[in-house]
Amino acid sequence: MDNSAQKGGVMGERFSLTDGTVDHDELVERAVAALRDGKLIIAPLEHAYVFVADAFNHGAVKKIHLLRQDARGVAAQVLVGDIKTVKGITREFGSTISALCEKFWPGLLTVNVAPAQGLVWDLGDERTLDEISLRVPAADFIREVALACGPLAIGSAALAGRPATRKSKFFPCLDSDYAAIFDAGELPEGPTSTVVSVKDDGIIVRRQGAISLSDMRAITPNIAVPA
Repeated sequence: MDNSAQKGGVMGERFSLTDGTVDHDELVERAVAALRDGKLIIAPLEHAYVFVADAFNHGAVKKIHLLRQDARGVAAQVLVGDIKTVKGITREFGSTISALCEKFWPGLLTVNVAPAQGLVWDLGDERTLDEISLRVPAADFIREVALACGPLAIGSAALAGRPATRKSKFFPCLDSDYAAIFDAGELPEGPTSTVVSVKDDGIIVRRQGAISLSDMRAITPNIAVPA
């Protein structure tokens, strides 16, 4: 384990996810502890590294946007550990979208859906958007963190408009901006997620990516593609 922290926790730590001598559960616990303390971590998804915050911590989510230099009103995506969690934070999560998610989660399906009433969070849009973007990732480490911690707000660990980074170096931040990097080495190239919106349990494709329209229609024909 490469621990580069200085006294007082000023510098971010770096932990290897590929070192077989490191206890995996301990790394999950470290990530969860940092997030619950209101700090950011950097962690791997399937094909890119991301900044990660507790979705309910307004200050931590805002810091993601500041580091990325996002335009005002840009909302962070939310990662969750399972479908059960999604049903607790959304409205309109009916049988059609449930069937899709049961088939393609964990994986590269992003669902835009109305949040549950009374959710006290601000993903960067100043709570003006009528939907949140949710996904259960296939990347094991971050999914386990989400299961233990609850919903996570994420943003690509790159400046806004720049390509996502697959290497665990050269992030647009200082070592003091995050609590820890969880290093899985260079991540493989791969497709973006397929993005759909849910309206009255009808599904509208917003971006075609890793999951094809035909694959989704094999689960349900109730899917529209904007002209």
